[in-house]
Amino acid sequence: MNDPLGDMLTRIRNAQMRGKSTVRTPASKLRARVLDVLTDEGYIRGYESMADTQHPEIEISLKYYEGIPVIREVKRVSKPGRRVYMGVSDIPQVRQGLGVSIVSTSKGVMSDANARTANVGGEVLCTVF
Repeated sequence: MNDPLGDMLTRIRNAQMRGKSTVRTPASKLRARVLDVLTDEGYIRGYESMADTQHPEIEISLKYYEGIPVIREVKRVSKPGRRVYMGVSDIPQVRQGLGVSIVSTSKGVMSDANARTANVGGEVLCTVF
């Protein structure tokens, strides 16, 4: 698999289109940190690590509001073939602050607002609205 984070975002997108309550994805530290940001921002209910199998997985609990998925749009910005790095002043606001950009910084994976507060830039992983 060339793009594990893109794979996880696609699994979330597909599961929400089908109205699923949970979705499983292979576990990794980066995926867990991105899911931490999505949980803190209120886009998913949460996630749970499933370490009892041979290959560890993460089970993600999706969130809906009146039957409509909370995540309307998720886009991968930085890809394996083209990394996108931005300084703290260049980090984009998604839909004028209604969405969130997830940034991998030297201080960890965080939302765009937290990156501005910590005054750090980094690799823009994805945008969520």
